[in-house]
Amino acid sequence: MSTPEHALEPALELDCRTMLCPMPVIELAKHLADVEVGQTIAVVATDAAARVDVPAWCRMRGQEFVGADTATDGAARYLVRRLS
Repeated sequence: MSTPEHALEPALELDCRTMLCPMPVIELAKHLADVEVGQTIAVVATDAAARVDVPAWCRMRGQEFVGADTATDGAARYLVRRLS
């Protein structure tokens, strides 16, 4: 059974398009408390390092890396669910 699309709709989207490593994960850490436990944050980043950095940050911080998709402008978007 798949997760309904609306369940992955981010409560917050961070625009990190112009930021280089490690700034997208620093922004993610700074804004994690802005969403409730169970909600999703999207990190939109054009820096290729974010593809590795965001999942690694989730593992180190005990949060859930939900996956990646694409923002409306084609930039990579990484979805993180707050677990604590």
